[in-house]
Amino acid sequence: MKLHWSPRSPFVRKVAILLHETGLQARVERVRSVAAIATPNPAIMVDNPLSQIPTLVLDDGQALYDSPVICEYLDTLHDGPRYFPPAGPARWTALQRQALADGMLAILLIWRQERMKAPGQQLPEWLAAFATKIAASLARLEAGAASLHDGHDIGHVTVGCMLSYLDYRFADLHWRAGHPALAAWHATFEARPSVIATRPDDAQT
Repeated sequence: MKLHWSPRSPFVRKVAILLHETGLQARVERVRSVAAIATPNPAIMVDNPLSQIPTLVLDDGQALYDSPVICEYLDTLHDGPRYFPPAGPARWTALQRQALADGMLAILLIWRQERMKAPGQQLPEWLAAFATKIAASLARLEAGAASLHDGHDIGHVTVGCMLSYLDYRFADLHWRAGHPALAAWHATFEARPSVIATRPDDAQT
């Protein structure tokens, strides 16, 4: 299989962590692919017309995207504990956490693009809206942080990747302030070998 990949994308990192956790790394060839919002990449578009990463190309040529779909597919290829619970409340909790953290990452990516603009080109109402949504979402995660210590599934992986992306691109927000339970859980997430092995690398272009 072939994975369109970047060392800094939090969505790619979800896939990379799952590959490490499930022992599937050797089955996937990583192809360094630059996906910029304003610059479609023809090489990615051969497999994904949205020009987005991650994109996983299967051995038969079928392409899967985006990270929730790719991760759920990979979860069918190993014999270990499932990262997508098969049914019942555990499944809905995992998927809800994944959706919340993925949604936060989508906001953070756009927020970063807006913050990188010259001050006169920024939209203050956008910046305020992004800040409000992220603050509310962190508060929601803090309220349920105690239950994050129970198990390790796709919801945990996605929440962990989102918080690590806050550290990476939004260190000035100091998200740990006011979220002690969430910060304590994230420290355990950051200590996992799969997470250490997939830290963003600015040395790679």
